[in-house]
Amino acid sequence: MHSLRVTAESSTNGVLERDFTVGDVPGVLWSPASDAADGAPLVLLAHGGGNHKKHPAMSGRARLLVTGCGFHVAVIDAPGHGDRPRTAHDEAEIAELFRARAAGEPEGPIVVRYNDHLAKLAVPEYQATLDALQQLPEIGTEGPVGFWGINMGTAIGIPFVASEPRIAAAVFGQHWPDVLAEKARRITVPIEFDMQWDDEHISREEGLALFDAFASKEKSLHVNSGRHKELPRFEADSAVRFFARHLRRSVTSTA
Repeated sequence: MHSLRVTAESSTNGVLERDFTVGDVPGVLWSPASDAADGAPLVLLAHGGGNHKKHPAMSGRARLLVTGCGFHVAVIDAPGHGDRPRTAHDEAEIAELFRARAAGEPEGPIVVRYNDHLAKLAVPEYQATLDALQQLPEIGTEGPVGFWGINMGTAIGIPFVASEPRIAAAVFGQHWPDVLAEKARRITVPIEFDMQWDDEHISREEGLALFDAFASKEKSLHVNSGRHKELPRFEADSAVRFFARHLRRSVTSTA
């Protein structure tokens, strides 16, 4: 089992930020700067395609969870993203995506195929990262864990959550159902799901099919008007309330 190695540390406005590696996978952990968060819930994030662990969407969501809920938050770079080198396979798939985009062809089949490939690599990395994070005394193994990933983060997150019993609640959204619906049927934890009604890549029928596939007794569908990249910022606030409700309830129920 790999342990977590801290490579850099800083603190700003009450948020402690620690860069780390687990094996050769780089990540970042945000925590409250005070010791009051010992044993607090942990939320794992997954970034979107073409982004990285410190993309503003990741750091922004993390700060909402840390300052608003007192949670720990962590994310790792996906294979071929951020500080991780691209393989020849990565380069070929990205080139094919750009070719299809320039030609006005559907991007979905390429994105679905490539994201499925990345998920097969990333799921064991997320499991190893969770193992390593729970070795930290301020996190431990007793606190509940959530997962939050949109777009490519959903492609990685659904197979991860489907195979990981430590996850107590998850936020997903904006992906095709093709290879994910079967795995979503194995997920029973509370779910919040985002989709854009006017998404130019993912049809309404495809978005609804993925939401419908989850076996969760408690699941919420959040639909907003707008195109693929126009997910409203207030959905992040909703996700924070979702995690506060479910992860704090887990703490109370086990106390």
